[in-house]
Amino acid sequence: MPTVNLLALGLVLAAAVAHAVWNLAAKKAGAGGVPFVWLASVCSAVLLAPLGIWGVLGSGGHWLPWLLGGAVSGVLHTGYFVLLQRGYAQGDISVVYPLARGTGPALSVLLALLVLGERPGWPAVLGAAVVVGGVVLIGLSGSTPTPAKRPSRLGAGVLYGVLTGFTIAAYTLWDAHSVTSAGLAVFPISLMWGSALAEVLLLAPFALRSGGTTGSRVRSVWSQNRREVLIVATVSPLAYVLVLFALQLAPVAMVAPARELSVVFVTLAGAFLLHEAEPRKRLIGAGIVVAGVALIAVS
Repeated sequence: MPTVNLLALGLVLAAAVAHAVWNLAAKKAGAGGVPFVWLASVCSAVLLAPLGIWGVLGSGGHWLPWLLGGAVSGVLHTGYFVLLQRGYAQGDISVVYPLARGTGPALSVLLALLVLGERPGWPAVLGAAVVVGGVVLIGLSGSTPTPAKRPSRLGAGVLYGVLTGFTIAAYTLWDAHSVTSAGLAVFPISLMWGSALAEVLLLAPFALRSGGTTGSRVRSVWSQNRREVLIVATVSPLAYVLVLFALQLAPVAMVAPARELSVVFVTLAGAFLLHEAEPRKRLIGAGIVVAGVALIAVS
């Protein structure tokens, strides 16, 4: 296997661990809604600013590609975070998260083949299909309603999981284009900074007006979920920056499915920390995901 692909896979593995960590924090603050997402975006924008500015200046001070890349990325990521947070508020993490992560890479691989013209080897394509199958198995493992899980809650989890998956595919393809295209070639950390700034601007009117009094809901969410806000604000951009660097080394059709190793970590947490239903079937699904990533690794 080429050294560059091994490095890309290592970056994706580290990103998967970080991704699982911040999603568990977001689930804990599921009722925070738009104010929670906005607060995390504000903190991310502040933390990323020094390296983001350095990246733009290092590219010769070409601000237009950064503005375009960050603006579009911010719109797509805003939709992703809002849908994900709504899903966590209304459904189980072990339904929402796997379905989102399964739908996203399936669409990403398909569009990478059709739109970007990528041609990965058959082990990578087969591995991507195996990953998606394992993820869907995990997501559907809790599909039998119980007294603790009403059908309406399950339906909301499935709906928001799939919708979130569409936004994952959209931002994955756009961000891959932004950091690899000769016309843009935005430094990954600068792209994340621009995306965070766009999220702050887009969500500010809704976050600050929620709760009746201007800023009251934001203050309440900050006081109740400060730790979770800071975890998401720091670990979420870290996870995605690692993915962006991986996308500079390997094709979308390999990186997008390999990211789903995070599903394994979230599944383990759901089974052993949150005590969610049917852990055995979900752990089997996690094993299938690992097998699919192994196929991608040898491609």
